[in-house]
Amino acid sequence: MYSAVLILHSWSRWLVVVFGLIALFRAFGGWQGRRAWVGADNGMGAAFVGSMHLQLLLGLILYLGLSPYGLKAFETAGGAVMKDPVGRFWGVEHIATMILAVVAAQIGRTLSKKATDPVLKHKKAFTWFLIALILVLLMIPWGIWNPARPLFRF
Repeated sequence: MYSAVLILHSWSRWLVVVFGLIALFRAFGGWQGRRAWVGADNGMGAAFVGSMHLQLLLGLILYLGLSPYGLKAFETAGGAVMKDPVGRFWGVEHIATMILAVVAAQIGRTLSKKATDPVLKHKKAFTWFLIALILVLLMIPWGIWNPARPLFRF
C-alpha cells in the first residue's frame, strides 16, 4: 500500500506544477493585460487548487500512517528525527511547508472568486498562486537543498 500511494503522490506532483504554472500565467496575463475573468481562468484555478488538495490528501495518508518518515519517525527516543536532516525534512519541513502552500492556493482561489473587478481577480490569483507555487517548488525533493528522490517513480 505504501508503494502505491507513494507512486500516486510522486506522479500527481506534476499535475500541481503544470496546473500551477498555467494558472499563474493566465492570472499574470489577465492582470497585466487588464482582460476579463473568463471560465478558463476559473477552471485553471480550480484545477490547481484541486490538484493541491489531492496532493495533501495523499501526503497525509503517507504521513499519518504509511511512511516511515511521517509520524513514525517521531517514535524514536530523544527527538532523534530533529537531529537527522533527512528525517527532519520529511517529518517536519516538507509537510508543514506543503500545508502552507495548499492554504495559500486556497486563499488565492477564494479571494479571486470574491473580487468584483476582473483585474483584481487576476491580481489576487497571481499573488497567492505564486506564493503557493514557490513553496511547492522549494519543498519538492529535487536533491538540491533537500533529500533527492526520483523525479518519476515506477
